[in-house]
Amino acid sequence: MPVFGSQRQPKKLDKKALGAMGERMAARELRRSGYKILGRNIDTPVGEADIVCRAPDRSTIVVVEVKTRAVDADNPRPIDAPELAVGPKKKRTLVAISRSLAGANGWTDRPMRIDVVAVVMAAGTKPTIRHHINAVTLDDVR
Repeated sequence: MPVFGSQRQPKKLDKKALGAMGERMAARELRRSGYKILGRNIDTPVGEADIVCRAPDRSTIVVVEVKTRAVDADNPRPIDAPELAVGPKKKRTLVAISRSLAGANGWTDRPMRIDVVAVVMAAGTKPTIRHHINAVTLDDVR
């Protein structure tokens, strides 16, 4: 028997919406871990910082790159670890963003680091969030 009327399928998240959702989850997890969020989606002349925060030590400034992936219900194939998407070019950009933020905010005398937070979402399960502390260093970009 045919079905009449509006039968809506769940809307798939576009890449931008998925990224924004992952950033919200990452910020919430960072706050729970004692980080103070100083800003999100901060534009600099060299690129955008997803999250900028102060570490629980109350001194270290942390630039956080968030990588989010979702398992598609139509194609539940395993997902590569989102953090693997932070390659050499992105690492160079993150270092440049960190330097730009340090100069613009007078943080040149404070410890700084770059972390990566990976968020994996699958329908019907709690998201997996992995925080990689000091994931990008100056040695990574030489």
